[in-house]
Amino acid sequence: MNAEIRIFDTTLRDGEQSPGCSMNLEEKLKVAAQLEALGVDIIEAGFAIASEGDFEAVQAVAKAADRAIIASLARASRADIERAAQALKPARRPRIHTFIATSPLHMRVKLGKSPEEVLEAIRESVTLARNLVEDVEWSAEDATRSDPDFLARAIETAIRAGASTINLPDTVGYATPETYGALFRDMLNRVPNADRAIFSTHCHNDLGLAVANTLAAVMAGARQVESTVNGIGERAGNAAVEEIAMALRVRHDVLPFTTRIVSTEITRASRLVSAVTGMQVQPNKAIVGANAFAHESGIHQDGMLKDSSTYEIMTPESVGQGQTTLVLGKHSGRAAFRDKLESLGFSLSDNEFLDAFRRFKDLADAKKQVFDEDIIALVDDEVLRGHDRIQVAEVEVYCGTTGKARAIVTLMVEGEEKMAATKGSGPVDALFRAIREIVPHPAAHLQLYQVSAVTAGTDAQAEVSVVLAEDGRTARGVGAHTDTLVASARAYVNALNKLIVKRGRSALAA
Repeated sequence: MNAEIRIFDTTLRDGEQSPGCSMNLEEKLKVAAQLEALGVDIIEAGFAIASEGDFEAVQAVAKAADRAIIASLARASRADIERAAQALKPARRPRIHTFIATSPLHMRVKLGKSPEEVLEAIRESVTLARNLVEDVEWSAEDATRSDPDFLARAIETAIRAGASTINLPDTVGYATPETYGALFRDMLNRVPNADRAIFSTHCHNDLGLAVANTLAAVMAGARQVESTVNGIGERAGNAAVEEIAMALRVRHDVLPFTTRIVSTEITRASRLVSAVTGMQVQPNKAIVGANAFAHESGIHQDGMLKDSSTYEIMTPESVGQGQTTLVLGKHSGRAAFRDKLESLGFSLSDNEFLDAFRRFKDLADAKKQVFDEDIIALVDDEVLRGHDRIQVAEVEVYCGTTGKARAIVTLMVEGEEKMAATKGSGPVDALFRAIREIVPHPAAHLQLYQVSAVTAGTDAQAEVSVVLAEDGRTARGVGAHTDTLVASARAYVNALNKLIVKRGRSALAA
């Protein structure tokens, strides 16, 4: 029988303490509703005594919650505990979560209390909370730096006073998986009444070990984990709920535990929390990052096309991420490029494909990422026009604040290389003058010149549109390149090719 792990979410309390992550009441209610949809067992809605706003938020979430246990944090004081109980009155399943520090450093510096005074505070606070609600959780703040003998006495006291959940937080992210797991094993074995409570984890990520420490504690006997969406929280944040949930699901072979998490709601929860807090998820964030299911390496892409399990241990659909992305870039191979062309509706001959792939590699060297629009522009501009009678070979343009712009253009005209160097009032004018000198077309005039970016960013391909008009005939040409002037030359030549076709080959021969 697999043990069930309770998921305690503190996004609305500890997560909100992350600088700049404050949420208003409406936002907290939206997040709480999504947390219920996600399947978390306990929602820590806030710290009721912290402010009137926090009190109202705890009260509103308590009223709106349908299934989850709603908790409010409280220090080991009568005022805190009574305020928490008052805020939780509308809850179907209320929990008071009270805490006090147990490490020598915190007791001496922060509390100014002796160990015996702390034990008495635990006894009084937990007893009061238990008289107000049935479900009480007690936390030993800075448990990982506490004296084990004293911590065991504190836990025993809390359970005896009525706490049904015991949380041993790694408050400052000090623990390692080995030491944190050992702490739980030690306390579960040492405390006489340990079997009367569920032990919980609460890990901070100061050393990047929050999730690893959480899983180590689960293996050691913890049956509740405290976490936040996207891992937000104080300093470096908390253990991320999505990472814990998927680790338990994917590695069920070594972590034989279950949760109530609805994994397909993970991405929706992540994006909502990101939107309401303004804290963006880093692209390489596990599970929910933009790159979590993106592959650029040619070897990886080839494997993915054959069987996605070669490089994905879970599917993007399983966490609500949509579909796997084969990112086209300089590391991509032929298999991924051919697959992309087919998905875009292009059917190229072997020679056309090799030409397109070569040009794609050139483009990928110039850009960080190649998008679908880039591929469409590349194929349209390069491959499908490979048999045009006039083709752009080389373009050099010189311009600045002094003097006229100069352009040196080399075209292939019916297979023959021709070059011209001209000046103009600007770089585009100089460029088009050079083309006119190589292939004279005095009756045609430029009717439209338009530049737009195919994709975003400073490395985007520019797409240039040119319309040439001659004797009532018009021809539109389009060119794309990361260099706007090269794109301009290609667009003009493309329009010129079309114009020549329209008026007959005799003009070119002349």
